[in-house]
Amino acid sequence: MSQTESTSYKNQNSVLIPMVILTLLFFILGFVTWLNGPLIPFFELACELTESQAYFVAFAFYIAYFVMAIPSSWVIEKVGYKNGVSLGLIVIALGAFMFYPAAETRTFLFFLVALFVMGTGLAILQTAANPYVVVIGPRESAAARISILGVANKLAGFIAPLALTALVLSNMKEYTAEKIAALDSIAKTKALDLLALQLQTPYIYMGIAILVLALIIRLSPLPEIDLDEDGSVSNQGLLKQMINAGKHPQLVLGVITLILYVAAEVIAGDTIGKFGKQLGVYGANGDFYLKLTSFTMTAMVIGYILGITLIPKYVSQVNALKASGLLGIILVLLIVFISPTISIQIPLIPALPLVVILVALLGLANALCWPAIWPLALQDLGGYTKIAGAILIMGIIGGAIFPLFYGFWAESINLANEAKGITATAKSGNQIAYLMLLPAYIMILFFAIKGHKYRSWSR
Repeated sequence: MSQTESTSYKNQNSVLIPMVILTLLFFILGFVTWLNGPLIPFFELACELTESQAYFVAFAFYIAYFVMAIPSSWVIEKVGYKNGVSLGLIVIALGAFMFYPAAETRTFLFFLVALFVMGTGLAILQTAANPYVVVIGPRESAAARISILGVANKLAGFIAPLALTALVLSNMKEYTAEKIAALDSIAKTKALDLLALQLQTPYIYMGIAILVLALIIRLSPLPEIDLDEDGSVSNQGLLKQMINAGKHPQLVLGVITLILYVAAEVIAGDTIGKFGKQLGVYGANGDFYLKLTSFTMTAMVIGYILGITLIPKYVSQVNALKASGLLGIILVLLIVFISPTISIQIPLIPALPLVVILVALLGLANALCWPAIWPLALQDLGGYTKIAGAILIMGIIGGAIFPLFYGFWAESINLANEAKGITATAKSGNQIAYLMLLPAYIMILFFAIKGHKYRSWSR
């Protein structure tokens, strides 16, 4: 695509078709991603894990982004962006199908491999799809376009825990830790086997639906794009591209910011169910804590809608990122220091501890970070935009590592409290461990105020 054709393309209504396709893709991406939240307490019970072990669900899923981002860039270089999107979907479907034998054997390691494969497909999909969003329209409105995709992503994140709970985990009150512990070894094994088998059918259906979408994408009018029109970058070799891209401070600081932001987003979405369960948020059917990820996603959807409405007409994406950092800092401090015994009664749902509501509100602080960080980090990179996009995708490793730290920290404090005979009404390790998010929001604020402006390391 020449520069003239590219400019013409951006000014035509043909932007609408790619945006519709990308919106559908990001819905699927969100649905797959935010199933991890309810899966963490599910696997803790079904596979008889400790709390820290259960967070390997997030690790196995998100580490795939780090491991496979650069290989994904190489694959896309060979097959093109459009075929890359289809390939990513096929790999996701393969991971979904692997849940069938994993559930048959109730082997946690097999589940982790399946999650890694799904994460690999999402890495390919993200590496192919994200540059589309930046280049198909004016850069100053890129955050608004990404926000539209974010609504689809987080709307799927709202639906996914509810769907999994309704279709698969609706009988969780029959599988409480207390009831399982009261069974003899044979009955216990049989009950947990039956629990794990409940994952088979929905993941098979999900895999089939994703395969159908891969075919639709392959036959769709989604255009091919070329971010290196003169070939001056692609002929350098992958390692040299990475080194030269790393000479741009806005990219390096953007990657660091993205690592910490993704950590905050994943912890807010994937730990809230376990935290709510610890504070007794069961509801009438005993499964309400599994739905709490949907509250975080609701807050994120609200944030994305604000982004679509306000950016760039009323608020710049830079100021939106500043507000996100400040709000995150305030919420983290409130979460850590407020008493867990304070509850809020919301109509139609069980009373919720205020700290749980505040964790959900982290979704509001997180919503506009991804849409703002991407265009700011990719600004002025020219032909290095493609490799920079892959490097940014590697930043999703924050979602793999930091939940493990959260789990280990929370578990160590809880065990120490238990040894000291401290009551459950006191602040738990789960609540105190949210303090690890404070540096993340401080870095987000720094990148918004100053970090994204750097163009030379000599400044």
